[in-house]
Amino acid sequence: MLFRQLFDHESSTYTYLIASGRGREALIIDPVKGQLPVYLDLINQLGIRLVRAIDTHTHADHVTALGDLRDETGCVTVMGEYTRAECVSSHVSEGEIIDVDGIRLKSLYTPGHTNESFSFLLDGRGETPDSVFTGDVLLIRGSGRTDFQGGDPYKSYDSIVNKLFTLDDETLVYPAHDYKGFTVSTIWEERRYNPRLAGKSAEEYAEIMRNLDLPDPKLMDVAVPANLACGQPA
Repeated sequence: MLFRQLFDHESSTYTYLIASGRGREALIIDPVKGQLPVYLDLINQLGIRLVRAIDTHTHADHVTALGDLRDETGCVTVMGEYTRAECVSSHVSEGEIIDVDGIRLKSLYTPGHTNESFSFLLDGRGETPDSVFTGDVLLIRGSGRTDFQGGDPYKSYDSIVNKLFTLDDETLVYPAHDYKGFTVSTIWEERRYNPRLAGKSAEEYAEIMRNLDLPDPKLMDVAVPANLACGQPA
């Protein structure tokens, strides 16, 4: 399998490019508009054909490259069924499988950071551990804020503890953001060592999230409307 983890320094966003091999079909998760030339160069260098571009949710801290990638490559843009982004070509629901040339992603509805957030579970086929792309719901030793875009700390807790934490211990966790230099974790690590969640009740977690007192993302007023249009002018 071909796997690339790419990073946008301005928004601390991870983007994931996955294909079954060079010269094969590929998908990309959470692409950033400002990194479009990087993605296109890499796609050309590896000789792969991008057929799916996926956003885990409507991001508030960067503008998505979904629309630009669709224009440049002809790929199908994908988001969860509850998104308000009417520009998206395809919507997935809970349990639905995205299959790209043998790369199989299972769609998991994981609201809490936003009310339309999805995670995507990559089937390792018994050869490698499964991987879950959690967007902003579950971060490495943290979790996504729950104070706007329909966020809800109790839904976040339920999505993480009662859905993501029920995955196999060795499942690799790949979030959409990291601010401390971590690149990957596991479900076992996060269940055991995530300070917001380990040993915490739903009420304790909600209290932590209600008291984060974070400033709004500086690009939120620009990014959210742009992302509802797949990152392109209306």
